[in-house]
Amino acid sequence: MSDVSLSDEESKEVKVKISKKAKVSKVKRGKKSTKTAESVKEEAEVKLPKKKASKRKRANSEDEEELEDEIKPEKTPKKRKTKADKEAEAMPLAARTVGSKHFIGAHISSAGGVHNAVTNGLHIGANAFALFLKSQRKWVNPALSDDHETQFLSHCKSHSYDSSAHIIPHGSYLVNLAHPDKDRTKQAYDSFIDDLDRCRRLGIKLYNFHPGNSNGADSKEDAIAHLAKQLNLAHKDPNSGDVVTLLETMAAEGNTIGGTFEELAAIINLVESKERIGVCLDTCHIFAAGYDLRSPESFKKVMDNFEKVIGFKYLRALHVNDSKAPIDSHRDLHANIGTGFLGLRAFHNLMNEPRLVGLPMVLETPIDVEEPETNGQVIHTGEDVSDEEQTKGKSAKKSKASTKKIVEDKGIWAREIKLLESLVGMDTETEEFRKMEAELQNRGRLERERVQDQVDRKAAKDKEKAEKEKKKLMAKGKSAPEKGQSKLKFGNGKAEGASRKKGVEQGTPSGSSDLDD
Repeated sequence: MSDVSLSDEESKEVKVKISKKAKVSKVKRGKKSTKTAESVKEEAEVKLPKKKASKRKRANSEDEEELEDEIKPEKTPKKRKTKADKEAEAMPLAARTVGSKHFIGAHISSAGGVHNAVTNGLHIGANAFALFLKSQRKWVNPALSDDHETQFLSHCKSHSYDSSAHIIPHGSYLVNLAHPDKDRTKQAYDSFIDDLDRCRRLGIKLYNFHPGNSNGADSKEDAIAHLAKQLNLAHKDPNSGDVVTLLETMAAEGNTIGGTFEELAAIINLVESKERIGVCLDTCHIFAAGYDLRSPESFKKVMDNFEKVIGFKYLRALHVNDSKAPIDSHRDLHANIGTGFLGLRAFHNLMNEPRLVGLPMVLETPIDVEEPETNGQVIHTGEDVSDEEQTKGKSAKKSKASTKKIVEDKGIWAREIKLLESLVGMDTETEEFRKMEAELQNRGRLERERVQDQVDRKAAKDKEKAEKEKKKLMAKGKSAPEKGQSKLKFGNGKAEGASRKKGVEQGTPSGSSDLDD
């Protein structure tokens, strides 16, 4: 007998039900039915009783359920932060240096409202800071509330932050004022002017942004002209107040604008209100673009060249970052101070340059670390994790097929602020400096080697591609363009792609990428 067949007892039960249905239908025969066809069909249907599972099947099912209960991991309830935990997190990681002529900080979070950025600045011992005034990756954002505005102004006053000189908001990554498309131009301009209006309301006078790129433009010259036109319109808009717009130096990657001092000078030359335009110099970016800051001599040449091409009166802020990528690599990869290809001596040069004293210096260095297995709490050891330790950790993580949560260690910024301050007046020939320099370089060694390998492989591919193109041109009877040749010219008539070798002597981008680790 199959599993779906009915027993004799069940068959009798079904026959009785059918018989009763038949009697009822005879009584109602001849009478007009008010029921629908569907209801009649439902009444005529006979529901077969469910077959009871055999004892063996029930036992197997119970065993499987027990096994699932054993395998299923127990969910540990998330521990809620106590008042003591919150107070501990709010405690400053380092005290602010009082009376310093160097205003150093970091790009900190403004989550929950711009007023929270002030508290976050205090937390890391910053005397200056940068922030986003709204989401940097969205076009549509909530308006700045009156309450947040009032709290920001109050916090700045209470904690002696000069919002007009030492707070530098960063513009949206989406905005490209150099794009010629009409709709894109309006979208970018509206977002840009909204940021300037927020600055005006918050008493902020300096606003940093990326100059953009030449996508969609016939040439870089046309893109620069379009950018300058939008800046002139913004400066005339009453909502922009008297905020100074700062062009950030870029890594000269692809068709980005601002990778050379000459490009920045070309933009400034086209801006009508010279008091409303300035420059924010990013150490990682200009190094990647080819400007050598490592030795005192090369650093001085770069600074002198900046004065000659742009002028120090336009330098209003700095982004202080080391570089994971070598010089002239055109790679925008920030590294922690002293661990990258720039090295600690470059920042010693920076901190002891008289022309930079008083300018806000903002760290944009990495602070993401793996969370230790300490019940969700990050332990601040006072030391950053080396690349070698990170690599070992990653290998162990893969072997165990487990992942650790990535968290922010703001203590890194607190320590880097103190590190930069300690470089002022320090003798680079002392044992203290040399030991610190060696430790930091060792910490970033593996990451530098990894990126250097990427750069070398790309250079080999580019060289191979260039040689193929050269052979094609020669086969057609044409000569290949010389290295450094460029059609683009700016204000002073100098070609953008001037000889890299000559640039070494003039403090302009260098072609050398040979470093002593």
